[in-house]
Amino acid sequence: MDSRIESKNEKPRPKETGRPSLRQKHQQKFTRMMNDDNKDAFRNVKQKPGLQTWTINNMQMVPVAPQGFGNFFEGDCYIVLYISQKKGSGQTADIHYWIGNLSSQDEQGAAAIYVTQLDEYLGGSPVQHREVQGNESARFRSYFKNGLIYKKGGVASGFNHVDSNVYNVLRLLHVKGRKNITASEVEVSWNSFNNGDIFLLDIGNAIVQWNGPKSNRREKLKAVLLAQDIRDRERGGRAQIGVVEGEDERGSPELMKIMTAVLGQRTGPLKEAVPDDKPVQVQNTKVRLYHVFETSGNLVVQEVATQPLTQDLLYSSDCYIADQRGSSVMVWKGKQASKEERQEALNRAVGYIKAKNYPSGTSVEVMTEGGESAMFKHLFKSWRDRGQTQGLGTTYSVGKIAKVDQVKFDVMELHARPELAAQQRMVDDASGDVKVWRIENLELAEVNPSTYGQFYGGDCYLVLYTYQRSNQQQYILYMWQGQHATKDEITACAYQAVNIDNKYNGAPVQVRVVMGKEPRHFLAIFKGKLIIFQGGAGRPSVANTDTGARLFQVRGTNELNTKATEVLARTSSLNTNDVFLLKSDHICYLWYGKGCSGDERVMGRAISDVLSKQDKQVVMEDQEPAEFWVALGGKAPYASDKRLEKEEPPHSPRLFECSNQTGQFRMTEVDDFAQSDLDEEDVMLLDTWEEIFLWIGNLANQYETKEAWNSAQEYLRTHPAGRDPDTPIISVKQGYEPPTFTGWFNAWDPHKWSVSLIGSV
Repeated sequence: MDSRIESKNEKPRPKETGRPSLRQKHQQKFTRMMNDDNKDAFRNVKQKPGLQTWTINNMQMVPVAPQGFGNFFEGDCYIVLYISQKKGSGQTADIHYWIGNLSSQDEQGAAAIYVTQLDEYLGGSPVQHREVQGNESARFRSYFKNGLIYKKGGVASGFNHVDSNVYNVLRLLHVKGRKNITASEVEVSWNSFNNGDIFLLDIGNAIVQWNGPKSNRREKLKAVLLAQDIRDRERGGRAQIGVVEGEDERGSPELMKIMTAVLGQRTGPLKEAVPDDKPVQVQNTKVRLYHVFETSGNLVVQEVATQPLTQDLLYSSDCYIADQRGSSVMVWKGKQASKEERQEALNRAVGYIKAKNYPSGTSVEVMTEGGESAMFKHLFKSWRDRGQTQGLGTTYSVGKIAKVDQVKFDVMELHARPELAAQQRMVDDASGDVKVWRIENLELAEVNPSTYGQFYGGDCYLVLYTYQRSNQQQYILYMWQGQHATKDEITACAYQAVNIDNKYNGAPVQVRVVMGKEPRHFLAIFKGKLIIFQGGAGRPSVANTDTGARLFQVRGTNELNTKATEVLARTSSLNTNDVFLLKSDHICYLWYGKGCSGDERVMGRAISDVLSKQDKQVVMEDQEPAEFWVALGGKAPYASDKRLEKEEPPHSPRLFECSNQTGQFRMTEVDDFAQSDLDEEDVMLLDTWEEIFLWIGNLANQYETKEAWNSAQEYLRTHPAGRDPDTPIISVKQGYEPPTFTGWFNAWDPHKWSVSLIGSV
């Protein structure tokens, strides 16, 4: 199929559907083979949670036995269906078709057509994925926790992939990878070995694992799990496993005899270590959205927009491609697009990759409107699912007209339901102990408890919050950075935070808070008395010379979500939806906008008593005295639009393994993540959209730990959706995870690391 790409300013051409595409002509080639009898295979598809796999044999789908899951012949193509049960939202399905490097074009074409037919059979809701050997997606790899095995051969070499009782095996597997491993069959010879990787010599009744001298602990553990998996699935558990350390071969004389008998005597040194492949995903800010259609047999791709993308760009009658500059290509099919267009979506993505000269292994996802993947939604500035209900308790930023009513929730549920704690970003009901320090002369200075909750934009503060969970003390250390604080003060704040962290043996969860971006729990611990002064400092030694009128915007409906923020004392700062406090030398006005609620007025009155001991004069919007406007420099237009019922919609959480290899920030996504994916040697990034968690394993190397904060900031800066760079970043150490973190994981085990923690004390 010919392709051409148009700019977004070029007028789109009308769609044509009368002329068959080259893809349709190609499909006719398989019509005889894919008759109604073959479609019986779909009737045996199990529509219940779990994994199902088929391979293409003589253009037909042939089921693969569960013992063979994770084994892929290089000369074959496979179809993998994974159905998962989502809590409260029914089932979701993903269909992958895997292309072996040595598979034929006919097999690839047949697999692609079967995927389209299977998608239709399942109602058109599954997400379709194109997987190429060696470039599999994180989601595909997540189905095979012990790794993928690439086998030589294919249909021509025989189709009985697995026989659990056969020991007539001789193969050498080259094991590579850090988080997700692959094992490729290589020549059974010492020439295949190197010093940096792990090799499994499989002789049927025994599997010998040889660890390269430069391989690490995690790679060795992953290889052992793979060897055990081969033993259990392919040998019915009846095979011996032995391990040889390459740097101490003399310590395993019996195993070396076996290796020598098979491989012969080794002559000469082994090859040096081969670098692992680059991480699965490189975050790419250059996202473009294209409208894709066919005219006169040509594929036309017309640019619609660049990032950050918005959901209203997608029309139900069309199909679109979202391109992350070649790192991934995603196709979105509108529900009202023609059947022909929807069937052609996968093929059009492949045609687009060829037209752009992208690598053949480029990741491809195809999804239908309403069944979008989490990764696709993360490309958009905002995303709202149809029928989505408003969550419990929503935050909003100063200056925005739009806001939503707060929904009360039972704080007692937070301990019993960690998933609720995570969704609400509340570890408890904020009734714990609070201690506040201010940075003065780069040192810690205790703040008088009578002024707790008053923060000045020229200062930095440390707030230590202590609470009880399961009869144990837990700590959160907030680092609040004033907008006008000096770089030295911000640096000193981070340094003093380390000192406090060490004092409590690393137990505190550390949270960076940028002025104006305070998280929910931070608001709650000051019981509705949080006041943020735009300038000046809270230090007695610093004189705050501003004696003019000061204006504060109050937002919140109860003690858990209220704060007052100083804004420019001008009429243009007012907002009809809020409560404002105007404080001058002689009087304090309490201004109620027409759009504020009774609860907001109550909280405004309460916080005004903290701000000023003067008598308060209540002023209703449109009933202001002349002195009010004089104090604000004269009457002028201000935000008086009707309240907008709009909220920041939730996004699915995503987990990444962080890496700064080659000097460029990279991350590898862990799909369908669980607690077991948190490796002690890793620094992991959990993105819940409103917050970023950095989980630091006990064995994470010093460089990764040191760079973790920079990596999180780089992640936000380069996010394709144009994320707020001041999103709270929360540092969590292994073994000290708060419920706001653990609640994003299913069935969290609080005792998983208790043995190692005790051993390290």
